[in-house]
Amino acid sequence: MTLRQYKLKCQVCHTEFDDDGFMLECRAEHESTFLVTEYTNKQFECNRHAEGIYRYRNWLPILRTLPGASGTVTYQSKRLSRIIGLPHLWIAYNGYWPEKGATFGTTTFKELEAYTVLSRIPEERDGVLVVASAGNTAAAFAHICSQSKFPCLIIIPASGLRRLQFREPLDPCVKVVSLVGFVDYYDAITLASHISKLDGFFPEGGAKNVARRDGLGTALLNAVETIGQLPDYYFQAIGSGAGGIAVHEAAKRLVNDGRFGQRCPRLMLSQNLPFAPMYFSWKAKQRGLINFDRDEGKKQIQQIAAHVLSNQQPPYSVRGGVFDVLNESQGDMLVADNCETLDAVRLFRESEGIDIDPAAGVALATLLKAVASGQIDQKALVLLNITGGGWDRNRLDNRLISVKPALQIDMCETAVENMADKVVGLY
Repeated sequence: MTLRQYKLKCQVCHTEFDDDGFMLECRAEHESTFLVTEYTNKQFECNRHAEGIYRYRNWLPILRTLPGASGTVTYQSKRLSRIIGLPHLWIAYNGYWPEKGATFGTTTFKELEAYTVLSRIPEERDGVLVVASAGNTAAAFAHICSQSKFPCLIIIPASGLRRLQFREPLDPCVKVVSLVGFVDYYDAITLASHISKLDGFFPEGGAKNVARRDGLGTALLNAVETIGQLPDYYFQAIGSGAGGIAVHEAAKRLVNDGRFGQRCPRLMLSQNLPFAPMYFSWKAKQRGLINFDRDEGKKQIQQIAAHVLSNQQPPYSVRGGVFDVLNESQGDMLVADNCETLDAVRLFRESEGIDIDPAAGVALATLLKAVASGQIDQKALVLLNITGGGWDRNRLDNRLISVKPALQIDMCETAVENMADKVVGLY
């Protein structure tokens, strides 16, 4: 692939742009919004000879493909369906499960975004890609950048380091900086934003990156390819909400195709109590994120089972963000506490025979509650996104190597400028 088969479009001023592989925002001065991709091919097509997510390359903002790409596996669960009382329950499984054909090396659906982001960037580029993460995104980018020899700087709270375990040592082109002290994902975002503005570095962009969202959207594309139609409901736990936004954007393309349904699935997005800023904002019926003390937010994050669902500044209010996609899809925000989450994790292992991450447990727990309360029609077609699974199985099957950070920083004791100097010194 040498030409980009798409344009970037602003959702506010509707200006279209040719993509250079790095563009994250509209150049005009107006309210904050996400750029979206407008593909030349308006019909959903699968390339059955391509690997992993590249089956859906016609709806990916990419220039090339990378070897070893993983992809979602969608299947209909019989035992879990009977237990829950949903005869039309489908699972979009993202993780490691060899018997199902799921081969995610990092056992997380963040690989979907990492492959797409790297495939969007021209081969002739200069600089180091800067990625902030709570854990799973770091694992995905570290793993794939290492395989592709793509220079990358990972900034992550120390609590997320346990996710950085791989079958092979990381290539030296990938460097990991660990933040210690009273820190969270937002601190990693703050430092990454500062460093990405320096010469020799450039930002991955988070939810602003169209490649990240369209890559995550392939979870729905795989489900529709497998099922043959759009689901009525879509359940997923969210930290930033990029996955929920991505699924809604993909669903709108499928609706415009006309062959898979006339309406987008209702997004049923969930968070882990006590840290649930988007849930409380949505229930307050406000576009703006609720005001809360950042230190109190950090304390709440330390209490949740699903630590990856810990973004204190998610893209909730931005035009095209979580608030908008919930409204457009007539969806809802849901919550589960730690006990409900861990019970759901155990239920999935017992019924399906594979372990899942706590974040996926949050999604399943809220599905169980929605069914029990009569919030969803039991005859509805429901898609549950298991965003990460098979971590324990992967550790049993493979000898994993833990990553030691190249640099450890205590953000409570060091100014951002001094931290940046230390990071730059790694190169």
